[in-house]
Parts: sequence; structure tokens; C-alpha cells
Amino acid sequence: MVKAGDTIKVHYKGTLNDGSQFDSSEGREPLEFQVGGGMVIKGFDDGVLGMREGDKKTVNIPAKEAYGEPNAEMIFDFEKAQIPSEIPLEVGGTLTMNNGQQNVPVKIVAVEETSIKLDANHPLAGQDLNFDLELVSIQPGA
Repeated sequence: MVKAGDTIKVHYKGTLNDGSQFDSSEGREPLEFQVGGGMVIKGFDDGVLGMREGDKKTVNIPAKEAYGEPNAEMIFDFEKAQIPSEIPLEVGGTLTMNNGQQNVPVKIVAVEETSIKLDANHPLAGQDLNFDLELVSIQPGA
């Protein structure tokens, strides 16, 4: 039975409440991670506890245990002059920015004359997530 510290492999399909699929391990190797190690969102980590090899189940993860609610501080204005002219600036498009430590995808939410408004929230922020899980294997932790 899965417990914190175990390394597991799981196949999954992630959907939103409207039924649209946002991710799946179908056609790929199963996802491998250490349970409780902070490698996946909290609700996913908690959802696999107690499963046995071969078990299948569906977990519903509220936004607060997934990617959280959208944070207004993650929406900001950026000067258009700082963006190379060959990059298209269209509402709904994405850009990649660097915060000094890593690349961060940001969504363009408005284009003004001299600036653009960007949203750096995770694309799934504010969304409740549903996962169909199938536990493939368990490697007990120490």
C-alpha cells in the first residue's frame, strides 16, 4: 500500500470540471515520483496514498491543493519597447521570461500602445483538477 516516502509509478489522465483534458501519460512511460517529496501537486500526492499496485481511482483536487487561486500580483505591465519587434504580441499568446533563476511562461492578456499586460500565474491556477489514476508499481521507501 502506498505511503509517504515510497517511489511509485502511476499512469494518469488529467481533466478539468468541464471534461477537457489538460494532460495524460497515455503513450508515455508512467509518471514516477517519491510520495510526499513535493515533486507533484499536494492533491496528487495525497490522492495516491493507500493505493495498491493495479488499483485505479479518480481523485478530485480543489484549486487550493493544485496550483492555487490566481494571484493578482502575478499580473503586470511590461514595456513593449523591451520586446524584440519580430515577436508577435497577441492577446492569448505566450512569452517566456526569465526571473533570474528560471524561464517562466507568461500569457499576454492585453496589448496597449506602449505596454502589454502579462499574467505569470500557472495556466491551471484557479481550476479544480480531476485525475484518473492507475498505480503501476511501488518501490517502498527507507
